[in-house]
Amino acid sequence: MAKRYLILNDGTSFVGKSIGAESTVTGEIVMNTNLNGYQESITDPIYHNQIVAFSQPSVGNIGINRKNYESILTSAKGIVIHHSEDISTSYLKKISLDSFLTQRNIPGITDIDTRYLLKYIMKHDIAKASLVDVNDEHAFDQLNAAVLSNQQIQQVATPKPYLVPGNGKTVAILDFGLKEGIVRQLAQRDCNVIVLPFDTSYQEIIDLDPEGIILSTGPGSPHEIDDSVLTTINQLEHALPVFGMGLGHELLAMANGASVYRMKLGHHGSNHPIKKIITNQIIYANQAQDYAVDPDSIDTSKLIVTYIDLINGTVQGIRHRDYPTFSVQFSPDGSSGPTDSIDLFDEFLESITAHGR
Repeated sequence: MAKRYLILNDGTSFVGKSIGAESTVTGEIVMNTNLNGYQESITDPIYHNQIVAFSQPSVGNIGINRKNYESILTSAKGIVIHHSEDISTSYLKKISLDSFLTQRNIPGITDIDTRYLLKYIMKHDIAKASLVDVNDEHAFDQLNAAVLSNQQIQQVATPKPYLVPGNGKTVAILDFGLKEGIVRQLAQRDCNVIVLPFDTSYQEIIDLDPEGIILSTGPGSPHEIDDSVLTTINQLEHALPVFGMGLGHELLAMANGASVYRMKLGHHGSNHPIKKIITNQIIYANQAQDYAVDPDSIDTSKLIVTYIDLINGTVQGIRHRDYPTFSVQFSPDGSSGPTDSIDLFDEFLESITAHGR
């Protein structure tokens, strides 16, 4: 393996070995603390244009298989791992991680102490990083001069509507960067799914006669979304059951007057304990969170907080007092993480049934 460098925007450099494509990339660096699910993370639109560093020491030990994609187009810009493993006895394996990264033109670096890297990023508030072949002054100048895109949602969301047929309830999804785990959960419940561009108008949605609305997960900042989308969300919750996840949760909160702030250190993993307030039940779910709803901005005459993170105290779920509308900050589909919260899909479909009555 050739030598490769991970350089950070504070001037720090880490040397390792090259894996995947032989290209240079710059992006926001995030730490993923999942113990498994590296393929899901690399293909999850939430990680669009980001360099994902995995704290799990061994990555690649089950290869790549066709059942674990979260999107057809790969989203992560690069990966950082401690040890690249190419030995797999999984019958699902089709190609190795190295081959997959090369096919998708994604560079990676291995032989990095990613647990030390995680602590370093937390301590020094690192935002940007590059994967380069030479860690000279020119590379650092380019890194610091790079302007990261704020059009992530527009780059990953579907530009045109499409249908995933089923014989059950008709659910429309506003796609802000939809991960396929959500569609799989609905398909397992025989839903007739209509996936729509995120800026589809209220009337265009209603004309399709859906029975419920899902606001999908997605990358980037909720503040980059036009106010017209918030107006549409507000109109939809008056008419139909609405279920938001991740970015969709943040937008639902904003549509109801709450504010959302950028966290100093986001959380990407499935190891945060989350408490369901009404039952005191503790669950674990997959998170890819860089923004959070400000609890002090929530209008309690409209919204109830339903879930909180027991480590950092962030709001993890809300429910509307007057309408069959609720949302969660985490991803409840169980893809690349625990399945503790997949019953939220059943709760959503039950709210559709009740609303129909």
